[in-house]
Amino acid sequence: MFAAAAVLVAGGLSYAASSQPDGLDATTRRGCATVEVNGAEELHGECIARSAEEHRFAGSPLADYAIDGNSDLAGPAGVVGVGVAFAVLFAVVRIGRSGSRSGGRRDDVAARSDAEPE
Repeated sequence: MFAAAAVLVAGGLSYAASSQPDGLDATTRRGCATVEVNGAEELHGECIARSAEEHRFAGSPLADYAIDGNSDLAGPAGVVGVGVAFAVLFAVVRIGRSGSRSGGRRDDVAARSDAEPE
């Protein structure tokens, strides 16, 4: 039920998300003006954002909540993101459970060997 709700929210509400900068982005841009130069946006003025660099995943297929840079595909990108998040969660839980099971068996064996008379 939770997974279905997450997929619906990611797939549907992502189209309603604002394209305006969020609070952190807006704060780092204070003191600068965004100017379009040769089809690309540049920051002019004095602000923190001018020293920002692109992260290493900026060119990846799902960067900026889009698929291959197509912002019309925000919904499918959100659904893929939820799927990846659930896959990672499932893997972490599975690894954690297998580690605790094998640890429990070792403790049981050690406890039985301590309890056996020599």
